[in-house]
Amino acid sequence: MFKHNLLIIYRNFKRFKSTFFINLLGLSTGMACALLIYLWITDELSMDKFHDKDEQLYQVYLHHEENGEIRSAPPVPALIADALEQEVPEVLMAVEDTDTNEFGEGFSLSTGADKMKAKGKFSGKEYFELFSFDFLYGNSTSALPDKNSIVLTASLAKSLFGTTDVIGKTLEWQILKFKGQVQVSGVIADLPQHTSEVFDFVLPFSIYIEDLMGEERNHWGNYIALTYVELAEGTNVDQLNEKIASFVKDKAEWSNVTPFFKQYSSNYLYGSFENGKQSGGRITYVKLFALIAVFVLAIACINFMNLSTARASRRFKEIGVKKTLGANRKQLIFQHLGESITMTILSLILAYLLVLLLLPEFNNITGKQLSLSLRPELLIAISGITLFTGFLAGSYPALYLSGFKPVSILKGKLATSSGEIWTRKGLVVFQFVLSIILLVSVWVVYKQIEFVQNKNLGYDRQHIIKIPIEGAVVEKMGPFLAELKKSPNVINASATTHSIVESGASTTGVRWEGKDPDSNILFEQARAYYGLIETLGIEMKEGRSFSEKYSSENDKIIFNEAAIKVMGLKDPVGKIVNMWGNDKEIIGVVKDFHFSSLHNKVEPMLFHFDESFMLNILIKIKPDNPKEAIQDIELVYKDFNPGFVLDYQFLDQNYQAQYVAEQRVSILSRYFAGIAIIISCLGLFGLAAFTAERRQKEIGIRKILGAGSFHIMALLSGDFTKMVLIAICIALPLSFFAVKSWLAGFAYSIEPQWWYFAGAGAIALLIAWMTISVQTIKSIHVNPADTLKDE
Repeated sequence: MFKHNLLIIYRNFKRFKSTFFINLLGLSTGMACALLIYLWITDELSMDKFHDKDEQLYQVYLHHEENGEIRSAPPVPALIADALEQEVPEVLMAVEDTDTNEFGEGFSLSTGADKMKAKGKFSGKEYFELFSFDFLYGNSTSALPDKNSIVLTASLAKSLFGTTDVIGKTLEWQILKFKGQVQVSGVIADLPQHTSEVFDFVLPFSIYIEDLMGEERNHWGNYIALTYVELAEGTNVDQLNEKIASFVKDKAEWSNVTPFFKQYSSNYLYGSFENGKQSGGRITYVKLFALIAVFVLAIACINFMNLSTARASRRFKEIGVKKTLGANRKQLIFQHLGESITMTILSLILAYLLVLLLLPEFNNITGKQLSLSLRPELLIAISGITLFTGFLAGSYPALYLSGFKPVSILKGKLATSSGEIWTRKGLVVFQFVLSIILLVSVWVVYKQIEFVQNKNLGYDRQHIIKIPIEGAVVEKMGPFLAELKKSPNVINASATTHSIVESGASTTGVRWEGKDPDSNILFEQARAYYGLIETLGIEMKEGRSFSEKYSSENDKIIFNEAAIKVMGLKDPVGKIVNMWGNDKEIIGVVKDFHFSSLHNKVEPMLFHFDESFMLNILIKIKPDNPKEAIQDIELVYKDFNPGFVLDYQFLDQNYQAQYVAEQRVSILSRYFAGIAIIISCLGLFGLAAFTAERRQKEIGIRKILGAGSFHIMALLSGDFTKMVLIAICIALPLSFFAVKSWLAGFAYSIEPQWWYFAGAGAIALLIAWMTISVQTIKSIHVNPADTLKDE
């Protein structure tokens, strides 16, 4: 019987070629989409899971209580690591760390005269005991024994020394005005693909605290570190978080923060908080694409179901004869499910080839390095997708076809039931509901990204070049900026510690007259040099900016509107505030500008003058000739910084980098929405062809009786038009709730317009009409004599 069923399957595929190819193309495309999305989701879920202590590895976060709201963030006081390790028995190990992005690639390393840029950070002694990175030379327990040690990745070691066997060799590091000589104490393999943290080397955390920050800045109100801990096995984290809730407040009565532990490997996917509660993160996109994969597969399966049941009348006699000869319903179900699974296996082969073809471009869009190597888990996933698709696509046709009575079939008394018609129509409606939801979603995502790119941020990010401050420029920053301004292609130049496009350092160390002693306001703080406000084009609401016209600006401060509002100050210019124990005069208030992602609302911010600690130089250039401007900057840079290579970035590129995830989602969702529409239209095309074929004699008679082409076209397309219109009515409210939910993740977003939804519906209807019209026009032009000659 198995051989017989295979023969029947082959003959049916050969007999109904158009149906076979429509199903093959639809299923293979749907499965290819599902496989690509599966690879992407698997990669996302694997991030940071490779560490041996993953189950016990947690990061310390802080809840900041501000104006009745809670803001959650990972920077903590550097003192907290030792305190947790000594006072909380459940904490087996606590390690200090710095954010890899704090200094970016501002480090310079050298083994001689030449300098090399690299991305580094400062970490505690036990960092490599807590995190699992493979050591090629040295070991995790003695990787950072003292301030004179450094751990390199294999690639950096080769770049510096030409080999990885470099234990004991010396090199010099430099960041800003700080530098030192260290010995290589360890070399690790290049970081694995599934790590969210990327660095080239690690220096001891003690350098950061003692040399860069200074011990006077190491207190409970300064959030300058990241802290990771290993918790004892079996620890109830919720109970432990309750236990340590007042940990910082016990050390500093004025504190407004509550520490809590969050599993490190969850940070990548669950990185967002709203008023102290977990509110998603990248997991939103994982769920979104999982849903898209199900949608696309479902649409492809619906095509198979519809076309199989529509063609059922061609197989009535086969089923009747088989039942008459003794075949039971179970055998017939097995036969038709076998046909469905065979079709799915053929589709899988084509889908696999499609994935191999598309994977390089998919990797390019997603920024990943996905591969289709046949690992056991991938084989299991592929088998699962194939069987699921086969059973889903074939279940309804198998149950439907096997349920007919042989007597009715052989007498030719079978009539199409209303239930069958409504089921088929319902499936078409469901297809287009899913497709329209995807269309609306794509449109809204695109418009939000466009809004983000074009929104007035309150400062001018265009034509601003950012370069790190290093080498001789650290000591000669003033003369360097003055020389830059002499270039006819440079409009202005200044310096700051802040990246401008994302949050940096913050402080609660600001006091003022009338301040509520029970409240601690967290201020974003940026050190600023002369002309920074003008270089960025930030608008002053009142007062003035820092200027060389005045003798000293070290005791001056500037706030934004949000800060003044929170502080409750009226006529703030001229008033005195105390910051870190020093009195400062408010000389100006800037209008609110977005110094962080549009996911966040504008928070209180301050600028204070401090030329002793700057990270970035910002240069406003004329837009006419950027290449010539960069050449001028390079010439000045080489004069001041021999041995250093100019490393520059454009500020607008830094800004766009914050929305890489959204941009990738926008691109991918466009592709998948397009595929969903194409698959839906394939099914519609097949159904339209079948309907036209079944009604060919009716069309011939109507033409003989004088019916025109428009009347016949309306007749054939009317039912399909109704189905798409019903789908539009169902899909539009559902898509509205879906996009509103996504936009809620932005503090500043577009307001979905009615024409987004009307446009998506109109596009779906137009595509459906175009699909149907191909078969309709073909039917209209058939000669009635050819269709009625056997009557």
